[in-house]
Amino acid sequence: MTGISFTLNDKVRIALMLDDLGINYIEGGWPGSNPKDAEFFREMKNHPLSNAKLAAFGMTKRKGVNAKDDVNLNAILDSDVGVAVLVGKSWILHVREVLKVSPEDNLDMIYDSIRYLRDHGLTVIFDAEHFYQGFKEDPDYTLRIARTAEEAGASAVVLADTNGAMLPHEIYEITTKVVKEMKTMVGVHMHNDSGCAVANTVMGVLAGARHVQGTINGLGERTGNADLIQVIPNLVLKLGLKALRSLDDLKKLRAVSRFVYEAAGLSPNPYQPYVGDYAFSHKAGLHADGVSKVTRAYEHVDPELVGNSRRFVVSELAGSSNILMYLRDLGFNVTKDDPRLRHALERIKELENEGYSFDLAPASAVLIVLREIGVFRDELRIDYWKVVSDDDMHVAMVKVNGELGVAEGVGPVHAIDRALRSVASRLFPELNGVILTDYRVILPGEVKNTESVVRVLMEFSDGKTRWRTVGVSTSIIAASVAALLDGLNYILMINHYKGSR
Repeated sequence: MTGISFTLNDKVRIALMLDDLGINYIEGGWPGSNPKDAEFFREMKNHPLSNAKLAAFGMTKRKGVNAKDDVNLNAILDSDVGVAVLVGKSWILHVREVLKVSPEDNLDMIYDSIRYLRDHGLTVIFDAEHFYQGFKEDPDYTLRIARTAEEAGASAVVLADTNGAMLPHEIYEITTKVVKEMKTMVGVHMHNDSGCAVANTVMGVLAGARHVQGTINGLGERTGNADLIQVIPNLVLKLGLKALRSLDDLKKLRAVSRFVYEAAGLSPNPYQPYVGDYAFSHKAGLHADGVSKVTRAYEHVDPELVGNSRRFVVSELAGSSNILMYLRDLGFNVTKDDPRLRHALERIKELENEGYSFDLAPASAVLIVLREIGVFRDELRIDYWKVVSDDDMHVAMVKVNGELGVAEGVGPVHAIDRALRSVASRLFPELNGVILTDYRVILPGEVKNTESVVRVLMEFSDGKTRWRTVGVSTSIIAASVAALLDGLNYILMINHYKGSR
């Protein structure tokens, strides 16, 4: 995928995670194309796999070259793996206009390449590039490609939608026809250019394909490949197929997904089906009320099956059910008809109209509710703060709970963070273990009847849990102070409440 390049260490760690997940084959790269991929296969000798088989990728031999003299084929042998994945042309357009060989020569190239690797003891998976495009244009020739690979000894013939142009009904129709013609296992390899890679993969399986190729999080050429994080639970939970070793392996999907995002330098997609932060989050009051009574009313699977969890969003669209579920998860029992609860919800809606957004900062919303119902009083209260900046020097002074704190920082927000914490950690030593893991400034724009405001989101962690808070003001520093105070008060509230029970 454009913009992504994994280090050798990243690739090794991902391979080991995929092996632990229960993936059958791991295509480790193209050893004939670059030194890093060749080094990966050498390095993997130090990391024996318990479940998966490591495969090296390559293409069929070049025209006019004997298989035994082809550099790419021999690079696969040199990688010392037991499985090869060979890609070959199956669209007559590519045969004539890209390879510039005759249809018969292309068949010979495919047969000779597979046979050469088979004669050296390798299992060969043949990827028929642009198969679906080729089938629509010349089905007879494309089927000859599949049969040739079968005759040469391929263990699976994989039909590729390399352009990513196909729609699900086309995949089903064509795959069904090919499966009827083949004795060898048929596979599918989908790209996402039409937004259908996952759906096309599932339709291919319904049509009889039993070998599935894809990537974690759908990372791949152009708009990506089929996302195995979505494909696998669809196959297991919806179709009852054994794609992994056991149902327990599904619980690892979220962790694997997040690690690959991290290694790729990407932020996890919170809307990703099954594993995203918001995949099982409920914002509308109607939905939250339904889920609180019958979870399957608005959840297609149990989130715990895929290593995820249920979340209730507090916002201007929320009803009392959202707040009640949050409070109950924290251990607070409040009745739905409590007038203080309705008053808290009204306050939240008023604040959202002023520029707040509690979707990403539920901890701040929880504090509002607990203050309104009289359960919690802020442990930390700021009486005064001031920041002085001069060129590269930023000094902050705060008065918290009647005590003064002064600190210097690399910026005004950093300075006030350090000054506030210098007092807070003296009063509450447990706060020494709380770190700020994310800080964002958002400009919502003009807000009715006020000046232009900024919204500051902060994420905290104590090593065991994470929580987010929000502050809004016409000043970035003031908004940051509000979010910071909420973040520290929230964990104090959680710890003190748990300790009192």
